Amino acid sequence: MAPDVRSAAVARGVPLALLASASFGLSGSLARGLMDLGWSAGAATTIRVSVAAVFLLVPGILSMRGRWHLLRKGAGVVVVYGVLAVASAQLCYFLAVARLDVGVALLVEYTAPIAVVLWLWIRRGNKPSRVTVIGAAIAAVGLVLLLNVIGGGSIDLVGVAWALGAMVGAAAYFVMGSDESNGLPPIALASGGVLVAAVVLISAALTGVLPFTMATGSVGFEGFSVPWWGVALVLGVVTAGISYVAGIAATRALGARLASFVSLTEVIAAAAFAWVLLGQTPMPIQLGGATLVLAGVIVVKLGERAEPAAPAIDVDVVLAVVTTVAAVAAFDSAEQADRPSHEAHDNKADAQRV
Repeated sequence: MAPDVRSAAVARGVPLALLASASFGLSGSLARGLMDLGWSAGAATTIRVSVAAVFLLVPGILSMRGRWHLLRKGAGVVVVYGVLAVASAQLCYFLAVARLDVGVALLVEYTAPIAVVLWLWIRRGNKPSRVTVIGAAIAAVGLVLLLNVIGGGSIDLVGVAWALGAMVGAAAYFVMGSDESNGLPPIALASGGVLVAAVVLISAALTGVLPFTMATGSVGFEGFSVPWWGVALVLGVVTAGISYVAGIAATRALGARLASFVSLTEVIAAAAFAWVLLGQTPMPIQLGGATLVLAGVIVVKLGERAEPAAPAIDVDVVLAVVTTVAAVAAFDSAEQADRPSHEAHDNKADAQRV
């Protein structure tokens, strides 16, 4: 691709990727608000996916004009994508945020790139590089701090398990979304996937397999409230419909690698929305853990690149070390700030715990 063309694609794709990340990041806070009102996680997931399915139906149909034979051949892919990458991922995530702070749940989910690397190693023999292993280790240490194991905080193991389930769904989203061998346009795969997910979730709710509880009234956030239907509408249109469309467009413009880097801003967006809307202020030790998790995921992504033959200096390893040192320094500063106000932070965390 010519430099000018590539620059134009980046200039077009980065804002779309940031829009997708911000939109996805908003979902956890909105779902938590509905669940605090009395909604079940199954109801929040079903409504979100169903509204998104309606929103994406027309664009999906238009994208398949003259190519319906591809849908017949790729029907199995669409079904698996809808069940695993959409329905399962979203349901597990909402079940996680019912027990964990939004930022913690999302950061556990966003270890998905590590799961992708392991999957490719096991299934395709793509052995991870040294940099990838370093990144996985950094992320593992970050998770320990994020979950506040050594800081004396309590861990909701069920919430962590649901977050890990969401991670598996997110990994499937990346693996299946990057496969172009089926010939399906990205918007068609997204539209078909959310439609399948909606059918599965609605069927499970109607048969009683999926607990489905809704409540009317106003959803309370920090300093204001919104009618339940307004929150549900935004949850479906903005955090699912617009997010998928913007994310697909961004991936096509940027390519999978750069788009995956930009998508990490979803973690920041989710934490910011949770702070503003729910009052979930992370503890300093958790900020250090979050820094390490993000650093680890970034290093893992760098490690996917083939290493040059016999380099004088391994640039990736140097970058990994620098990133680790910076992350540890950030954690040390956060820990120092935590010491004089440890008791106050503990009281606030207990007030926020579900």
